[in-house]
Amino acid sequence: FRFLRAVLRTASGAGRDHTLSGGFALSSLLKREPLVVGAALLTIALLAWAYVVGLAAGMNAASPDMAGMDMQAMPGMNMTEPNFRAWTPALFVFMFSMWAVMMVGMMLPSAVPMILIYTQVARQATTLGKTFVSAGWFTTGYLLAWIVFSFLATSAQWALEQAALLSPTMVSVSPIFGGIVLIAAGFYQFTPVKDACLARCRAPLSFVQQHGGFKGDAYGATRLGALHGFYCIGCCWVLMALLFVGGVMNILWIAGLMVFILLEKVLPGGRYLSLLAGFAVASA
Repeated sequence: FRFLRAVLRTASGAGRDHTLSGGFALSSLLKREPLVVGAALLTIALLAWAYVVGLAAGMNAASPDMAGMDMQAMPGMNMTEPNFRAWTPALFVFMFSMWAVMMVGMMLPSAVPMILIYTQVARQATTLGKTFVSAGWFTTGYLLAWIVFSFLATSAQWALEQAALLSPTMVSVSPIFGGIVLIAAGFYQFTPVKDACLARCRAPLSFVQQHGGFKGDAYGATRLGALHGFYCIGCCWVLMALLFVGGVMNILWIAGLMVFILLEKVLPGGRYLSLLAGFAVASA
């Protein structure tokens, strides 16, 4: 987050300087500001995806070795029982980190329009001589909300493994549990809560106006970003539960959910896409 704030502060807060070294005018930088911020966000998302893909590849490479182990020789294990591991604090921290990085990669792209709007407002304020923090604070608040979700998702994963509903490879082993998750995810798309949360994610300016406008201080901007993140969680949390069905580290499921969430937020008919997906998932 320090790196994120530093990059975005450089882009959004450059208006405090009257000239730039090397003779470039301030206006020249400000014109390129959305590109700088967009590139920074894209870099962060790509780094998160590189971590997730690398981790998934490592797990897949380890699977043949696990399959070739003598399960009969392991205490308390046999060929018909899955190897449910005992969670340690270190394993919980590792899984929490995995979820947090994965959420950054999945959700940051859909927040780009809102972050760019905040960047534009910050730029206009600084050119008028007003004090206004960079969009990095808003972005930090948004990602903090998803880190809170990551902790809850990790706790849910632990509980599901302890209940023998999720395998050590993080895939559902219960058809009943998988069916319940699919039906719940489908029906949730038709609820007023989903509609209200998605509406705020689809209309960034309306969201900001409903919560007192843009905030020029670090605390206010971070709080506003976190609030926006929690609305996105309210919109997408059941969809994230589908990862327990298709596989938490299934790259195709992760990418598919990311694309769907982005489309339902930015397409003109995104709400209809959401309803159509809800019907399809519930009927699966």
